[in-house]
Amino acid sequence: MPRLQKNDNFIDKTFTILADIVLKILPTSKEEKEAFYYYRDGMSAQSEGEYAEALENYYEALQLEEDPYDRSYILYNIALIYGSNGEHTKALEYYHQALELNNNLPQALNNIAVIYHYQGIKAIDGKKIKMSKKMFTKAAQYWKQAITLAPNNYIEAQNWLKTTGREYNLEEQL
Repeated sequence: MPRLQKNDNFIDKTFTILADIVLKILPTSKEEKEAFYYYRDGMSAQSEGEYAEALENYYEALQLEEDPYDRSYILYNIALIYGSNGEHTKALEYYHQALELNNNLPQALNNIAVIYHYQGIKAIDGKKIKMSKKMFTKAAQYWKQAITLAPNNYIEAQNWLKTTGREYNLEEQL
């Protein structure tokens, strides 16, 4: 089952060795171990731009993984692939599924906001002003949630919120 890595580097090799050792030591079920191997192989394929292979591995991992927290990261990575391939509707579906299992994923909230912001820009290009305002409002809502979870991140989003009059105020969120 282990994937042959084309671009093995020291960090990838070290991670793989350590992960294999930890899996042998930890009292995990056969399914949990298998799910992790698929997840690891998916991450490796994804980092090499082999998105179809990565998706196959992630879907296999989802079939085996039962832990909601771990499933959230599998779903998040699936969303990343769909988003990078321009399949924004599918990406949004998977980001939302990930957030249902783990509401502490500011990176998913940020990526949702990025998609809505992009859709807002596309709406402006198409002279659909009402739609653009709606998409920008959604982007602002998700960026505010992401910033609440990670206040020192997403500086560009914070600046966008300020410059567009949707200023983010941490005290208001608390």
